[in-house]
Amino acid sequence: MAQVCILGGGFIGRFYADSLTGRRGKDQVSVVYARKEETAIRFAKDYQVTHYTTDMEEAIAHSATEFVVIALPNFLHEEAVMLCVKHKKAVLCTKPLGRTAEEAWRMTQACENAGIFAGYLEDLCYTPKFLKSLKSIQSGALGRILWAKSRETHPGPHADWFWDIQKAGGGAVLDLGCHCIEIARNFIGKDVRPVEVMCWADTQVKPIDAEDHAIGLVKYQNGAIGQFEVSWTFRGGMDLRDEVMGTEGTIWINSFLRTGFEMFTSGAGKSYVAEKAESDSGWQFPVGDEAHELGYTNMFTDMFDAYEKGEKPMETFYDGYVVNAIIDAAYRSAKTKLWEPVQLPEWRGQEGLSKPSVYQEFDADHWFIKEEILPNGDKKVILKVKATGEIIEKETWV
Repeated sequence: MAQVCILGGGFIGRFYADSLTGRRGKDQVSVVYARKEETAIRFAKDYQVTHYTTDMEEAIAHSATEFVVIALPNFLHEEAVMLCVKHKKAVLCTKPLGRTAEEAWRMTQACENAGIFAGYLEDLCYTPKFLKSLKSIQSGALGRILWAKSRETHPGPHADWFWDIQKAGGGAVLDLGCHCIEIARNFIGKDVRPVEVMCWADTQVKPIDAEDHAIGLVKYQNGAIGQFEVSWTFRGGMDLRDEVMGTEGTIWINSFLRTGFEMFTSGAGKSYVAEKAESDSGWQFPVGDEAHELGYTNMFTDMFDAYEKGEKPMETFYDGYVVNAIIDAAYRSAKTKLWEPVQLPEWRGQEGLSKPSVYQEFDADHWFIKEEILPNGDKKVILKVKATGEIIEKETWV
């Protein structure tokens, strides 16, 4: 059983507590820290937490704290991680790990040098649909992955600090792009080096200094492309979608907005529908088990199981560092309007990869392009003549 201290009694802290209590059936939230005393008291009451405090170090150092779960604003992540290092406590940190790659790297190195367990809480890499898709991809069902696209859009985050560029570190790219980038990394292969980024970002609707909408491309060393689409200006709820294209197949995932659960209501109930829902009347799209569908339950199971087995979790602080490095490049690109290199002085994946050849031999004289069955049942093959480069077609009549 893990004795857990949650830092942060707000929106994400409550999601984490809901996911932790009763899921593995043996973990317990024993300590909670919140910046406001009323938040700490309410959280402790709602989740039967024995000890609450507004002193972060007291919470981390508490004798009932074995695992620290950081559910705090971005500007407090490093302080919290360094206190975990000081007191030798295992730590799990919500996304994004840092506001910058430099910040994320300091946290990663500190935990590794101290020899403490550190996990990156990237919940959307643990959703049931994602995990099943990833397993299919790793089995080779889609062949070589060429393109992985991830989209997260909604009307904007729930707390004031998200909208403050100094406290948050960025806008929609940092808040939502961290999810999308890591999803694509998993599909393409986390050992494949991200090389450069092209990003458009703008402030289209909100009166803030950060971007509220962005689209980016991440080029990988093996020729694959990751694409992210993020927005704090999307109306209609939260839209989570992924697409993966390989040489042998395609996967489309709709994780949240349209999941097969649709309901109409006049609004008489006036109750919570789903995260980022904008209305409680009209057509609604609830989610059966929100915490599970968003990956939280699988995420914590992986983290605690890895800790108990002395293994690394699926998502590590190093992964968070790589994501931050890609985001840093995206922000540079948004300013320069150029492809910007991903700066990763510490790279732990494969080296020297290159884009595979596009030439597949059909026979001694031809390269293969495409084969298809026509409506009349005939078979057509499109070929390229090796000697001349001419494109030809051959048909087999049935």
